[in-house]
Amino acid sequence: MEIKVPTMAEMAARGEEAEILFWVGCAGSFDQRAQKITKAFVKILNKLNIKFAVLGPEESCTGDPARRAGNEFLFQMMAANNISVLNVYNVKKIVTACPHCFNMLKNEYKELGGEYEVIHHSSFLQQMIDDGRIRIEGGGVFKGKKITFHDSCYLGRNGGIYEAPRRVIEALDAELVEMKRSRSNGFCCGAGGAQVFKEAEHGNKEVYTERTEEALATGANIIAMACPFCMTMLSTGVTEKDKSDEVKTLDIAELIAMAEDL
Repeated sequence: MEIKVPTMAEMAARGEEAEILFWVGCAGSFDQRAQKITKAFVKILNKLNIKFAVLGPEESCTGDPARRAGNEFLFQMMAANNISVLNVYNVKKIVTACPHCFNMLKNEYKELGGEYEVIHHSSFLQQMIDDGRIRIEGGGVFKGKKITFHDSCYLGRNGGIYEAPRRVIEALDAELVEMKRSRSNGFCCGAGGAQVFKEAEHGNKEVYTERTEEALATGANIIAMACPFCMTMLSTGVTEKDKSDEVKTLDIAELIAMAEDL
């Protein structure tokens, strides 16, 4: 399937406006694993004939790692630049597949004057399913599979979004099996708070190892996620446990794209 990804600059040059801005984020742009999530979501947008655009080279980091690591000055510089670009294009509605970008754009840009409707891609996909625009005939390739879902911190406890990704999984006619710690009692993958960019502190087990063991204990064939940072951590955990041939780690956008054979 051909992937069409217009930029806001290209649309503006044609005198057009996008229905939504797809905020790709640093992981979705540069991390090879997360790029697959980006492509899967774009394929879905293309199939739905959603009039969307990306910022392309005009998009820069939201400043989340800088703020979490304590560099408030750098965060405000990055945020101010992004807000300026978004306002030039009169952006109103943003969809992103990264909970960290979701939190920054929705909640933390407000203090600097950036007011936008921001939707996480799990909520967007759920809405498309509820509206009948996404239909998985007979559950697709995941019918009967055991899938467990890992709640990322910024989507779950911070964003309050628990049901949307699970509704997406239910549309696949798969068996959803929960980990012992899930929803508001979920457990971090170990990447948040800029931890992914630093060496681990002294201890007897990596955080992602603990979470991977909980996921594998469910007996699921697939560990589903909705965050590129969680994907990095739990994919690493599954590989280190020598389970990557038996257990797949997939984003919910990839689940839908694969079920739709996109």
